[in-house]
Parts: sequence; C-alpha cells; structure tokens
Amino acid sequence: MLKVLKILLVLLLVLFGLFYFLWIWPFWGMPFNSERHGNPPLTPAWALECWLWEDDVNTAERVDELLRGYAEHDIPVRTILIDSPWSTRYNDFEVDTLRYPQPDKWFRQLENDGYRVVLWMTSMVNSFSKDTAIKNSQVWYDGVAEIDFLAGGKLQSKWWKGRGGFIDYSNPAAKKWWQAQQQNLFDLGIDGWKLDGTATFFSSRFLGLPVPYLRSYSGIMTTRQYMDSYYREEYLHGKKQNPEFVTLARALDGDFIHPEGFAPIDAAPVTWVGDQEHIWQAPEIENEDGFGDKIFGGSEGLETAIKDILNSAKLGYNIIGSDVAGFSGREIPANLYIRWAQFSTFCGLFLNGGHGERALWKRSQTELQIIRKFSWLHTELVPYIYNYVVSAHAGGKVLQRSTGIDYNYFFGDDFFVAPIFQDSFHQEVVLPPGRWRYFFDDRGIIDGGNKVARDFPLDEYPFFVRDGAIIPLNIKRDYTGFGDQNSAGYLTWLIYPHDKNKIQVFHPDNGGETTVAVEQKNKQINVKFTGHKMPHILLIATADKPKTVLLDNKSLKPVRNWNYDATKQRLKITTDLYENGNYQIDF
Repeated sequence: MLKVLKILLVLLLVLFGLFYFLWIWPFWGMPFNSERHGNPPLTPAWALECWLWEDDVNTAERVDELLRGYAEHDIPVRTILIDSPWSTRYNDFEVDTLRYPQPDKWFRQLENDGYRVVLWMTSMVNSFSKDTAIKNSQVWYDGVAEIDFLAGGKLQSKWWKGRGGFIDYSNPAAKKWWQAQQQNLFDLGIDGWKLDGTATFFSSRFLGLPVPYLRSYSGIMTTRQYMDSYYREEYLHGKKQNPEFVTLARALDGDFIHPEGFAPIDAAPVTWVGDQEHIWQAPEIENEDGFGDKIFGGSEGLETAIKDILNSAKLGYNIIGSDVAGFSGREIPANLYIRWAQFSTFCGLFLNGGHGERALWKRSQTELQIIRKFSWLHTELVPYIYNYVVSAHAGGKVLQRSTGIDYNYFFGDDFFVAPIFQDSFHQEVVLPPGRWRYFFDDRGIIDGGNKVARDFPLDEYPFFVRDGAIIPLNIKRDYTGFGDQNSAGYLTWLIYPHDKNKIQVFHPDNGGETTVAVEQKNKQINVKFTGHKMPHILLIATADKPKTVLLDNKSLKPVRNWNYDATKQRLKITTDLYENGNYQIDF
C-alpha cells in the first residue's frame, strides 16, 4: 500500500511538473512576475482626458460625425481611437482609402483640431483577414514567412480577425521591416497604438493542442516572453517617434487568463479591461449573435469591469479603464450607460466606445446631460490624476486602491468611491476611517466608520472627499458647479480646511512643481504657495464668511478679488499675479 502511495505521489509530482513547465511558467510567467515588471511609465496628461471610439461603422465619415456632434453638444473628447478595420488588411499599416479617404489630409486635420489619434494593431501577419478590403493575403504572408520574419516559420494561428503568423521581434531584420511598414503612420502624426491581445495565442501545437512555446530567431520563446516583447517593442519604438506616444494595452482579464497581467507594467502607460457586454452583472449574460470579435469570448458586465480594474491596480497597473457601457451587445440601457460613465469618471482612463450608439444626442437628454457633466468632471480631475502618474512612476502609490469591501476603492489619497453596479438608486456605503464629505453636497462632515444609506439619483454618485483635502482642478465649464468658462487659464484649488495638510502638484506642460500648504487654526485659515507660480483660483469650503482676506500681507477686496457663496458655503479667491503666495483668511 505504501509503495502504491509513493508511486501515485511521484506521478502527481511529474504531472504537476509537466503542467508547470507546459503551462504556468511559459503562459503566465509565474513565479517571476516581479522580475517582469517595472514601474508604470509617465503617462502624458493628454491620455488622461476623455477617449472616444466606435466599432460599428469604422469610417472617416462616422468619426467626423461623432466629433462634430460631441463638439456641438460640448462633450469633451481629446483622443479618438480608430479601431479595426482601418487598414487594407490587418497590420499591413496601409490606410484603407475607401473607409478613410485622403488619409494625409484627414489625419492632419484631426491634429490641427486638437485631437490625439490612436490606431488599433496586433502582432499578426495574416494570410486571411476578416472584414478588410483585401481578405486573401496568402502571397503577402508567404513572402514574409519565407525570409524568416515570423516566429514558428510558416506555422499559422487562428485569431478573432483571421489567420496568420507572429512577427518575430527577436529578429533585428524582421523588426526593422515591421517598423518600416509603420513609418507612414508615424509620419501622419499618430499618437499611439491600441495593442490588442494576439500575443496570448503565441504557441506551437502538439496533437492539436496549444503548447506555449514557439521557435523564434533567438531560440525557443515562451508565450509570456513573446507577450513582453510585443508590448515593450511597440511602446519603446513609438516613444522614439514621439516622446508623448502611448500604447493602450490590456491589464487584467479575469482570474485565469494571464492573472499576472497582459502587458509588462513598465510598458503599460494606458490600459483597459474587457470585453464586457452592455449589462450590469454576470448572471444577465445571454449569447449574442453578431459579436464574435470579442477577445477570449469576454462577456459579463459593469461589475466585472470594476473587479478587473481594481485587481489590475493591485498588481501595480496605474491608468486603467473599461469601455463605457460595455463593448458589445444589442441595446445599451440608459441607466447602465450613465452609471458606467460615472464609474469611469473616477478611473485613470475614460474610454467611451464600442458597439452601440455613442452619439449621446441621439439617445436621451438625460444621458446627454449627465454623461457630459461627468465627462467634464473627469477632465477637471486630470491635474489630480497626473499626480499619481508621477507617484506610481517613482514607485509610490497607484491611482486606485481597493478598500477590500464590495469593490469600494480610494481614488488617490483624498477620494473614496463606492461603485454602483446594479440598476438601483439605493446604496449602503460604509465610509473608511476619517472625516468625509459627500462630493455632490460637500457642506457637511460625515464621520468614517458610519454607514451611509441613501438614494443616489442618476446625476449623482457615491463619491466622497476627505476633509482636509487639497484638490487641483482644471476647470473650463460650469457643468460641475466648481467654475465656468472664466476659470480657463487658472488652476483651481478645491480646499477643505482641517488641521494641517499640503500637496505637491506636478505640472506636465512645463515640468514645474507647486506645493500648497493649508493650516486651519481658531478663526483663521492660512494657505501658502511655493514652487512654480501660475494664475489660480482658490475654492475654500467654509461655513462662515471671512472678515478679511490677505495675500502677502496686502488686503484683497471683496467682489473684485474674492466672493463668498453662502448657499454653497464656499469662498472663492481669484489671483493672477502674486509675490510669494501667502494667504491669511480671518473670520
């Protein structure tokens, strides 16, 4: 009996060893994750603003229609993502002029209008391409395979948009050829790639089963090694072409497919999780016809997106988002669209796009007004978000950190978010320790540890700010109530005085830094600026109207320099020029 047990134990060890070396190590890269990853890159500030894309029409005419509509209805868009198919065949990097006529003129016009452009791509050289102008590319594929530019020689793999082989990044000649094909797009001034997840299919076959190893120019390469090469090579080459270049890559996708993440964190300036459907939670999933391009059959809904984003942040990814309202499905429920957009407001990436109607003015006025408001709130928060870009890049805190309770998380140090992932107005929230204010009515203090049980109407969200917080905002509109068009050109500081606090803010445009220190004592508030000087507006929460406001020991005049709003309980001070930046506010 003992002998049999020993034999069984040996067999189990052998089977585990085979499983480890045939799957876990080559596919996941475990347990060497810390060696794979570095710190997140410095994501440029433009990539923190709102992104827009659609995946039903894929033409220049449709993009122009959307951008005109967003501009006319004053919905902020900084980045337009052009998803597939935009090329004549996948990854030949030749613009399909039937879909996108006069690409030189069109791309330049987008740039002149202030938009950033990100194009979809993968690592595949196809012999057959689904949905493109040129579908059969066998001759093109054979020519590339015959000069050994593809890993695995002529071995082909099926993926969701066709069939082909993997460009071999370990072959200097192959990489040079590949990058030469891309050059015409860089010459057009593109700002980034959306790197879709084909690298996860990198494998050979044994008895028809995938084995995550494949021959390359440099020798046998694992799936994990190829994935790292794909994401790093495309990001680093783009940075050589454009210092503010970004790549949009997958972070985490569920608990099983690459639980250590798709892209190496140091090559992941912007990431997203997907592909969700237009639903709230997983039990609602139904098989949808006509959406076979979902990678890995990704489904589920808003709840899954929240979970994957927080798990991605736990791994160390920093600027993360999901397709607002989900990637695929038939109709987008109005309340779902609103709640998903609100959740995305408090993520590093606000990515409004996928299948379904994205022209908000063609949907309902409620969706248009609320999503516009929260899109602008996300845009206003960019200076705050950028601080955590700098922090994470230096090895410090990432932007989103789970509290470990019901998908609740901290958004930086000063905000707490309790996401809504059910079609219900009522929500019970247990606040973390400390003193908090409800962001959409910030006049009262709520002690941490208490349960807040209330209805959150569609134009509000469970979003709380820490008492004592100092929040930098870039305000250009009046939708959120913190300023208006006259606030443009100023950095607005939203201040909730409590004891002592300070914040150091990094300015991406000029590389300078500004430190703001706030101290509240007795009937006085002191605000001190050091570092880079710039015009600013102070919005200070206070239940009392000041008697005097001094700047560098000089009295500021009511109405001309400062105003007190008794309804909002907020003091507003506007300053263009100053000597030192020392405020004294007496009550």
